[in-house]
Amino acid sequence: MSDWSRRLLRDSDPPGGGGADSAAEAALRAAREAIASLANDANAAAAGVPPTPVESDEEPAPAPISAGTPLELPKFQPSGTTLPPKAIDLLANVALKVRIELGRTRMLVEDVLRLGDGSVIELDKLAGDPVDIYVNDRPVAKGEVLVLNDNFCVRINEIIDPASLEGGVKASA
Repeated sequence: MSDWSRRLLRDSDPPGGGGADSAAEAALRAAREAIASLANDANAAAAGVPPTPVESDEEPAPAPISAGTPLELPKFQPSGTTLPPKAIDLLANVALKVRIELGRTRMLVEDVLRLGDGSVIELDKLAGDPVDIYVNDRPVAKGEVLVLNDNFCVRINEIIDPASLEGGVKASA
């Protein structure tokens, strides 16, 4: 019979006949002690310390926590060199030319000279077709035109894979 079983039997009938409630409380207390004992044994086994047998009714007192001296950290001297900026930081102030293309058309100079207020130019795309987004004259995405707070905006719907473009820059190893 294990220690916790003996405790359960011993503690289940307290002196004075407390009845079923106190027997249940005693059983619960014994179960908690058994679980704590098993946990302590498992922690001790993980640390390579043999488990301590539980023979007495008293629980061992916890080891006092000493207020030791504060840990002294080494003093590091500045090396005099600065760390290089992160790669993305190098691009923070690079100006890029972004162009949104609604569509294209070909016109003669004569037709361009006739344009005036209210003139309509027919493009090669239909209304609702995605617009092309170019960065530094390279296609990078497709999107749709929106109006937000009386401003035209473009919502990006698709990023174009550079490998799929003709004449695109090939990455070399």
